[in-house]
Amino acid sequence: MLAGAVQLNSTEDTDRNLATADRLVREAAARGAELVVLPEKWSVLGTDEQMAAAAEPLEGRCVGWARSITRELGIDLVAGSIVESLADSEKCANTSLHVGPDGELRAVYRKLHMFDVEVDGVLYAESAHARPGDEVIVSELAGGIGLGMSICYDVRFPELYRLLALRGAEVIVVPSAFTLATTRDHWEVLLRARAIENQCFVIAPNQIGAHPPGHRSGGRSLIIDPWGLVLAGAADAEAVIVARIDLDSLIGVRRRLPALAHRRPDVYGCGR
Repeated sequence: MLAGAVQLNSTEDTDRNLATADRLVREAAARGAELVVLPEKWSVLGTDEQMAAAAEPLEGRCVGWARSITRELGIDLVAGSIVESLADSEKCANTSLHVGPDGELRAVYRKLHMFDVEVDGVLYAESAHARPGDEVIVSELAGGIGLGMSICYDVRFPELYRLLALRGAEVIVVPSAFTLATTRDHWEVLLRARAIENQCFVIAPNQIGAHPPGHRSGGRSLIIDPWGLVLAGAADAEAVIVARIDLDSLIGVRRRLPALAHRRPDVYGCGR
């Protein structure tokens, strides 16, 4: 199976973001990708106020576009994440969607870990406007491949990825808007570690460049194999990368180095 990751420079302009996503998803499919993954907040990335104004329910136009293009192209699409409006809360959710080739919504994952941090003197407070999810999600791609879902800051919590692997994930997606500083220093190390630890393919499309209100994302979108090797990486521009997801290689890694089978949950007392 060929998989593609789309690197975007999303802004507060949803019309522009949607048009760019449409063009690059089509490019990925034209290059043979059967699974395409968009980055975090691909539909809108701006100030808290701009994102709240652009929030939409799962029946909204961005999800409608995702369902339409998957039917047209016959692909699996992980629609990165959108800002989802919630009927029972004034806050939104940071929500990733897996849409199957038939246009049906296969899985909905709401980001578990809120990005409440300080990076290079800039404060980020995701929990001020977003409500965390509470469910670990493994979906299934066409062909029965286990798809583990996560978003951006989640990658710093290895226990989530171990649970995804134990629940059948063979491919894990990490749609992101990693800051420029953390992309430079942490991004590849964390992603390769999650792939090696869990002997899974990792597909990680990142945002690139400037977004309101002056934040910057670092790009360097990656596709990584279960041995931790980088199969494809993006340059510093909006782009598509494509790589082959070879399940035989995953099976071979897990057979030769059966670390998952050697776990000792009886000792750890967690991660059963």
